[in-house]
Amino acid sequence: MSYIGKEPQTGAYSMLDALTASATASYSLTLDSVAFVPESANHLLVSLNGSIQKAGSSYTVSGSTLTFSSALTSSDSIDFVLALGNVLDIGTPSDATVTNAKTNFVSTSSAAGLQIKGDNTTGGTLQLNCEQNSHGIKLRSPAHSAGQSYTLTFPTGNVTADKFLKVASVSGSGTTGIGQLSFADAGGGAWTLLSNTDLSSGVAEFNQSSFFTTYSSYKHFMIDLQLVTPDDGPADLRFTFQDGSGTVAGTIRAAWKANRGNASDEDGGHNQTAAANGIQIFGSSRSTNGSGMNGIIEMWQPIGGSTGDINMQWRLCGVQAGYYLFSTGGGMSESGANATGFLIDRASGNLTAAVSSSYMKIYGLAAS
Repeated sequence: MSYIGKEPQTGAYSMLDALTASATASYSLTLDSVAFVPESANHLLVSLNGSIQKAGSSYTVSGSTLTFSSALTSSDSIDFVLALGNVLDIGTPSDATVTNAKTNFVSTSSAAGLQIKGDNTTGGTLQLNCEQNSHGIKLRSPAHSAGQSYTLTFPTGNVTADKFLKVASVSGSGTTGIGQLSFADAGGGAWTLLSNTDLSSGVAEFNQSSFFTTYSSYKHFMIDLQLVTPDDGPADLRFTFQDGSGTVAGTIRAAWKANRGNASDEDGGHNQTAAANGIQIFGSSRSTNGSGMNGIIEMWQPIGGSTGDINMQWRLCGVQAGYYLFSTGGGMSESGANATGFLIDRASGNLTAAVSSSYMKIYGLAAS
């Protein structure tokens, strides 16, 4: 391009950090305390003891190291080192002169399209300003001491309310792993609804024979029973642990105590050790008005080895012989590690009659 008059200068002109002469020929070049690598020795203007030095003979450059042709002494003075700019450098653009079209950064499989560097003190930081540029938020790299070079890939699914970002999967490993993020339900102690079974049409039993296997990442469970009402004669509600072929063999230990609405009729308690008939968690319960029973059953994922335990406890209330009955208890299976799930049924008859709004919901707490 032609110019009338003097052609405008371009280039990243920089006065490098001061150097102190000593009994050596080599010195490290820095700019604002960061190592500086010039394009070549010809891109430096070096003054020694008041005289400009000739590039290539009086001094050479390798990387960020400036080497004089002979060792200096402490009485010498390196007046200045001026970097005259690198080939094709355009200098510092004026404010608002770089358009969007000039900032379309292209990433490759081996390099990021945009790299924000640290300054040897603070990690690379990206700031996103508000619309008036009066304040903004920052995203910052971990400290150098962490040695991290991982990649986080944002979720592939649609944005969903009341979710958080979690690492759903990882390819690679260690400090260079690539984490695929996903939108997930909030954890940190919150219960997650795992299943919701409508009992309003009546069911024979509530069979969850593969429950522990399906939800192996959860360690604590709560079963919410709503209006569970037997459709025939009185029969105890029972809970049995299941494996692939039926009821888990082994000793069951449980105890429960109940109190009916007429205060004089308090049950002294029950102890159970038989496995075949399961754990009795509520005595015969039937109401002429179909009110059924409500309650909570809590249990924990099997622990230990082949003879590990499953622990559980319950609190139930309902109607028995015209009186309201409250029952509480706890139990365990000493062969719990073999269990894959559980079954809730009655000693005889269907589990529930057709009662509107009757259900069983199961909630879980993740292991971490």
